[in-house]
Amino acid sequence: MKTIFLLLASNIFMTFAWYGHLKSMQNKPLIVAILFSWGLALFEYALQVPANRIGYHTFSLGQLKIIQEIITMFVFAGFAYWYMEKPLSWNYLYAGLCMVGAAFFIFRD
Repeated sequence: MKTIFLLLASNIFMTFAWYGHLKSMQNKPLIVAILFSWGLALFEYALQVPANRIGYHTFSLGQLKIIQEIITMFVFAGFAYWYMEKPLSWNYLYAGLCMVGAAFFIFRD
């Protein structure tokens, strides 16, 4: 569970680093957005690297990647809805179902 929580926290930082500036820094110079994003990315990596090291003792490399992608989709959907105020379409559900299928195949050993 430690891996999951660290990846979840990492993805929150990652999502804000990649997309948060689109809302909050539209009137700022690009270099400010870049430096802000890099600052957030530092926290992302500070959580992601330990998560993967811890998780690699339990999960295969492919399993770690699918876990990370599922968390990313979940975090991004919440970010898009609550922070960016974008409506969620059925496509988010369909994409999530595809991720469930990916998890099924990567974990079925």
